[in-house]
Amino acid sequence: MRSIWNGAISFGLVSIPIKLVNATENRSVSFRQVHVEDGGRIRYRKVCELDGQEVTSADIGKAYEEADGTMIPITDEDLAALPLPTAKTIEIVSFVAASEIDPMQMDTAYYLSASGVPAAKPYTLLREALKRSDRVAVAKFALRGRERLGMLRVVDDVIVMHGLLWPDEIRRPEGVAPDSDVKVRDAELDLADALMDTLGQVDLDSLHDDYREAVEQMIAAKAEGVEEPAPTPSADRGGQVIDLMAALEGSVRAAREARGEGAAADAAEEGAGGSVTELPAREPKKSAAASGRKTASKQPAKKSTSKPAAKSADTKSADTKPVAKKTPAKSASSKSTASKAASKSTSAKAASKSAAGSESKPAAKKTAAKTATKTASRKRAS
Repeated sequence: MRSIWNGAISFGLVSIPIKLVNATENRSVSFRQVHVEDGGRIRYRKVCELDGQEVTSADIGKAYEEADGTMIPITDEDLAALPLPTAKTIEIVSFVAASEIDPMQMDTAYYLSASGVPAAKPYTLLREALKRSDRVAVAKFALRGRERLGMLRVVDDVIVMHGLLWPDEIRRPEGVAPDSDVKVRDAELDLADALMDTLGQVDLDSLHDDYREAVEQMIAAKAEGVEEPAPTPSADRGGQVIDLMAALEGSVRAAREARGEGAAADAAEEGAGGSVTELPAREPKKSAAASGRKTASKQPAKKSTSKPAAKSADTKSADTKPVAKKTPAKSASSKSTASKAASKSTSAKAASKSAAGSESKPAAKKTAAKTATKTASRKRAS
């Protein structure tokens, strides 16, 4: 790359010879002015307004114009005689944190290249010192007839200098902010945050100038003699009064659809905060055990067999046959209740039999004793 300035970096008592190289380039499409009727180039000629004669570059000098129009001539010798220490030197004046530099001051960027082999060592020293300190250098330098402010930082393994505007060159934003006191609701801020999160991050290398590409395609088509159809002009949306909430919601939805997250995000949103339709509450069903106990309590104690339970179950099934088919647990529960009642009556009978048997045992013993006494007395008499 061709250098545009040669000088040195002044780092205390250390001097580093460098070359200044443009770090950026203008890629916009440039046009020439032509005569509409015949396509001839329009050229400007430098003419003296006093005698009307065309003047060459060698005959053109500098002058400062006063408010009243008076011209004060300035020669190259006058400028060269000025005590300007930064004429050929980038003089570092301070090291500060990068956050202390207002981005509004950032101007053109330049690469600083070490000039010659002797400059390699001090150049590397300054580069590594900037890396380790995590700071940037503020410097002053002169370029194109004026002294400028600059910031030195490290990009990869190269020292880059950004031209900075002087603080008094930054205009104050007076009268730019809205005059009225505007209130912003929390819901609107939440939607704005959601839109920012949905847009996410972007790789700056993937961004390109769509307008420049369209102009280049149009020029190529005209060069080949192909007339492209005129594009439909987009509707002017400037100055429209819109519903801010609706615009934010639409923007979030469009951003999600662009990233392929539309359906999933809508489903999640409905699950989190969507409207819920409540179904009518059903009447609680009576438990099978409760219905069985109720049926058993209506019948007499002596008739608590499986027949009454079966009859009540049949009666219920006859009244509500569809319910009986869907809920077989009721009939099973009633059967189990009936079987429990039958087992209770059977155990009661067995208990009464055992009680009667226990009462007849003493009488049998007395009868046997009497018989034995009679037999003994007969033997003695004989």
